[in-house]
Amino acid sequence: MAVRWQIIEKLQAEQTEISLRTLLAKQWLLPSRFVHFLRVNHHVLVNGHYQYMSEPVHPGDQVTMMFTGEEFRTADSHYLASNEAQLKVLYENRDLMVVHKPAGQKSHPNQPLENNTLMNDAQAYLAKQGTNAYMVHRIDQATSGAVIVAKNPIVVPILDRLITQGRIHREYLAVIHGQLKPAQGSFEWPIGRDPKDRRKRNVDGIHAQSALTKYEQLATDGQLSLVKLQLLTGRTHQIRVHLAYSGHPIVGDPLYSQDEHGPMLLHGYRQQLVLPFSSTTMVVHATLPPYFPESLVK
Repeated sequence: MAVRWQIIEKLQAEQTEISLRTLLAKQWLLPSRFVHFLRVNHHVLVNGHYQYMSEPVHPGDQVTMMFTGEEFRTADSHYLASNEAQLKVLYENRDLMVVHKPAGQKSHPNQPLENNTLMNDAQAYLAKQGTNAYMVHRIDQATSGAVIVAKNPIVVPILDRLITQGRIHREYLAVIHGQLKPAQGSFEWPIGRDPKDRRKRNVDGIHAQSALTKYEQLATDGQLSLVKLQLLTGRTHQIRVHLAYSGHPIVGDPLYSQDEHGPMLLHGYRQQLVLPFSSTTMVVHATLPPYFPESLVK
C-alpha cells in the first residue's frame, strides 16, 4: 500500500539511549497496533535505514515513520467543508491546531450533510493544506473556548492518551450564581445520565462514572462569582453538572440554571498541552468573550 502520511523527527540532544520500541511505544505513546505495522512493513527508519525494534536510538538520530492507513481503525475524516468558514486558529503545527469555538456552534456534526459545525470549519481550513480535520475532544454547544483538532490520524490516539494521563490541562472560566465555600477545592461527584431528560446529566445518574473537577474562585461581587475550573476527567456536561449540584449554577446555563437568558458564561480559556513526539509543553489561551461581566474579569 502507498504511504499516505510520513512523520520525521530528529531526536533532541537530551534524548536518553533507549530501544526504538521504547521510544515509539513509551515515549511517543504510539499504540501497539501502530508499532506492529511499522515493524512488519519496515516503515520505521533511523537515519534512513530500517532498524530493529530492540536496537537503541541516540541523540541526533533522525526517525522516519511511514503510514499507509491500514494502521488505523478509522483512517479517513469525513467532515464536509463548511461554505463560509470563519475559523480562529490560536496555535498550529504540523500535527495539530488549537482553535476557538464560539458559543452556540456545535463541535461536530450529528447528521451526514451537516456542515456548519466547528469540525466543518476546521475541514475547510485544512483542505487548503491538502489535509483533513480529526476530532480529539469536544466542548458543549453553549460553551466557548479552545479546542484541539488533529491534522492527521496518527496523533489522535497519542492526544487521547495524554488527556487520559492528565498531561493535557484544560482550564475554564465560569461566572456562577453566589459564592463557593470554600473558595478553592474540588468536586468529586460521579456523573451519569438523567433518567427523565436525555439531554441532561445528573450526579449519581444512570451508569454514573467518576468525575473530578478542581475549582478556584477568583472574584465575586456577592451575587455572582468568577471561578477557574480544571477538568481532570471528561464527562459530558461535567463542569455544568458539578456547579449546579453545588448550588451555584453557571449564569445563562440553558439546562442546569433557572436563568436561560443570554449566553452561558463558561469559556475554555487555557489549554496546556504536550506536543506529540517533541514532548514540548505549549500553553494556548483563548480570549474571554466580551459578554463576560467586566466587574469580575478586569
